[in-house]
Amino acid sequence: MPSAKDPAAELQHALLSRLKLRQLALLQTIDRHRSLGRVAAEMHLSQPAITKALHEVEDIFGSTLFTRSSRGLVPTPAGDAVLHYARRWLAELEATTRVLTSIEAGRSGRLRLGLTQQVPQQLMSAALTHLLDRSPRISVMVREGTTDELVANLLAREIDCAIGRSYDGDASGLVQQAIYEQEPCLIVGARNVKRLSRGPLDWARLAQLDWILPPPNTPMRRTYNAVFVGAGVQPPMPILETTSLRGIEMVLRQEPNAITIFARDVMEEMERASGWAALPYRLNWNLPPVSFFTLKELDGHPTVQALREVVVATARRMKHRPG
Repeated sequence: MPSAKDPAAELQHALLSRLKLRQLALLQTIDRHRSLGRVAAEMHLSQPAITKALHEVEDIFGSTLFTRSSRGLVPTPAGDAVLHYARRWLAELEATTRVLTSIEAGRSGRLRLGLTQQVPQQLMSAALTHLLDRSPRISVMVREGTTDELVANLLAREIDCAIGRSYDGDASGLVQQAIYEQEPCLIVGARNVKRLSRGPLDWARLAQLDWILPPPNTPMRRTYNAVFVGAGVQPPMPILETTSLRGIEMVLRQEPNAITIFARDVMEEMERASGWAALPYRLNWNLPPVSFFTLKELDGHPTVQALREVVVATARRMKHRPG
């Protein structure tokens, strides 16, 4: 009597024996262009050759990965699953090449760090000083973004760790540790402080001003919207959605009714040179805490561990500093 076959084991055997990295790169290119003609042009091959190559990959996986639609080639559910892992595998390959290149250049390795715009200068300085002063030296790559973007970068294996706001989304494999609380304050152009601070704190009045807010669906934007709703006020429609400090500074300088919310300690670090200032109101809530992020698989890595210890120790000292 023949033994029952395990489909998963058979598929794994097919992948190990037949799948090539260039085939994963092909799938990624098809997903990017959604047109075999454009893929063929980019790869300097004929369209029939690309079609044949796609069929070979689909035969290996035993599934149709793309279907034709009015919008071009669209991934099937199986295609989406394969693309998810293809991106991870190719990102890991790219990371490995960078690490090996760093080692060849005399470094002891490489670390990719993500930062949000409102990380306090003291935390950022401690992190970078620790990384750049290590012996033997390592190569460091820094990427800026919103917390949601940095979490996506982590899950795609494009960075190793990050310092950002606490993340409230669903992210399997993510490890986060809240390390520092920040008080918010209302920020306007310095020359507009006196005019815009008349009277008590009134969210309905403030909602009529020209708001600069983070992009939608970010932890900070969700927090600010909740504050307005909690005050019984419809969240304002912003004139600018950005986390760019240069963009925020320019609009605060130019627009007489422009307003935003910033971490008070970050504002104080930048106030003298920026041309902005805080309104004299104390807000009775805190921003989402500054947090350290990494992945479970990297949580015990010595370089990541050492960086987290430095960042946590620095945050602890900042909490207990005078004033």
